[in-house]
Amino acid sequence: MVSFAMSRFLRELEIPEKPERYILYQGAVNEGRSFDTLIPAMLDVPARLLIAGDGNYMERVRVLIKNHGLEEKVILLGRVTPKELRDITRKAWAGVTLFEYKGKSNYFSLANRYFDYMHAGIPQLCVDYPVYRELNNSGAVALLTSDLQPASLAAGLNRLLTDQALYKSLQTNCLSKRNVLNWQTEEKTLLKIYQHLFES
Repeated sequence: MVSFAMSRFLRELEIPEKPERYILYQGAVNEGRSFDTLIPAMLDVPARLLIAGDGNYMERVRVLIKNHGLEEKVILLGRVTPKELRDITRKAWAGVTLFEYKGKSNYFSLANRYFDYMHAGIPQLCVDYPVYRELNNSGAVALLTSDLQPASLAAGLNRLLTDQALYKSLQTNCLSKRNVLNWQTEEKTLLKIYQHLFES
């Protein structure tokens, strides 16, 4: 008999029905996350953008939304519980992982949301920085962009919304790579490192 916890876990691995093809940004709403170009890009994207999180750029984001008349299209969810976020992420059509080049910290970063999207089985529009490019080379889960201007971001998001072959390929890779890029696998490597240190 399958336990309730295992049953819930198996359900969370499934790709749910997606009656609405919304785009999701999850994480800190901070400066340098490309909101200045992502929000105007949504003028040319036939989908809603949901922003789950809070941060030091929230007031600027509100101004951007108002100035572009996107109050009905860009939705600020604020802080949500981990359980709520998992559900929102699983039901999203695509995610965004974007960073402006504001030094090496952003350039060589690896955001948690990249893996959250992948584990939820949703492709993403992702900045073409070295770590993401390396991960994508071993099985693309993201559409990479080196141009963060509104027109380019809109074009990338529209490809994820309309190019069924691309979307299916990225989604299939998400489902495959989440079986490898997870804590259950990484903990074995970490334990081996600790074991080697204690034996030295």
